[in-house]
Amino acid sequence: MVAAAAGVPPSSLLHLRLPSPQPAASPPSSSPALLRPLLSLAAAPQRASVAAAAADSSNGNGSYSGNGQASLMPQFSGLMLDESSRSKRPYKWQRVLLKVSGEALAGDHTENIDPKVTMAIAREVASVTKLGVEVAIVVGGGNIFRGASWAGCSGLDRSSADYIGMMATVMNAIFLQATMESIGIPTRVQTAFRISEVAEPYIRRRAIRHLEKGRVVIFAAGTGNPFFTTDTAAALRCAEINAEVVLKATNVDGVYDANPKHNPNARILETVSYNEVISRDLSVMDMTAVTLCQENNIPVVVFNLQNTGNIAKAIVGEKVGTFIGCTRNLEYRESTEGSLDQEDKILVSEW
Repeated sequence: MVAAAAGVPPSSLLHLRLPSPQPAASPPSSSPALLRPLLSLAAAPQRASVAAAAADSSNGNGSYSGNGQASLMPQFSGLMLDESSRSKRPYKWQRVLLKVSGEALAGDHTENIDPKVTMAIAREVASVTKLGVEVAIVVGGGNIFRGASWAGCSGLDRSSADYIGMMATVMNAIFLQATMESIGIPTRVQTAFRISEVAEPYIRRRAIRHLEKGRVVIFAAGTGNPFFTTDTAAALRCAEINAEVVLKATNVDGVYDANPKHNPNARILETVSYNEVISRDLSVMDMTAVTLCQENNIPVVVFNLQNTGNIAKAIVGEKVGTFIGCTRNLEYRESTEGSLDQEDKILVSEW
């Protein structure tokens, strides 16, 4: 039937020769010696792309993600310093946490938030991030709502009042973020509870990565728990991100040995230990925050936010306000006083 369909007479069917079956192709040898050139050729393009990505990253054109692909996200080159520049500048602090009280943000109290105050903070933070110092910020909310003051009013319990206060800190954080980004400082807001539409949730490793990339990180919503102040949140976040100091910016010049409002002879203390703060009940921070700083050996600098240049001076380690720490911290401050060189002072003053 096959022959007839092909137009071949049946009589010649016996003279047809079917093609002999070809032997199956033998599988390629798995000898390492034979595979080595093939593997080398196959891996060459991938190695080339990885090298190009790494080169772009080192040139500041992008960041290498480690999986053979280069990130297209440009880096903020204004905050990057080479190793030689870092070694020339003997900073006292490389990573700091700035605590800004809500009352300080109110300025002259004509409005809840004074734009002139937030702009002054942004410019001074910018001046030190330009030098390579990593800055995280914790903001209070007392200029909008203070939970402890409202607890008990109209049936409002303390927990609910504190949660309202936490949301007030988020408002301040978003305002401060907008001000900083308006002058070119990349800033991220992280909240202790989720408000995904307006801010990132607090993730410790992500916060540290933001700081390493030269971004300012603003922590809002306190610790996320009632009955804890934003001072405690500042001490906690400082310990978590491995910052070296808590810088507390307030409306007073520092810590006094007595209440200056009631005692005209009260004098400001340049240095004070944790034990003195606790034993003399100095109204600097709440005892939970002081104890947390003491247990983790975190020094605290209290200074006046309203004095121009104080933030930059405190961040780079110049003497300003009151220094709180253990005996070793106090000796270290005295031995390194004036370590900021003239070049850095000029850069700070330019802002």
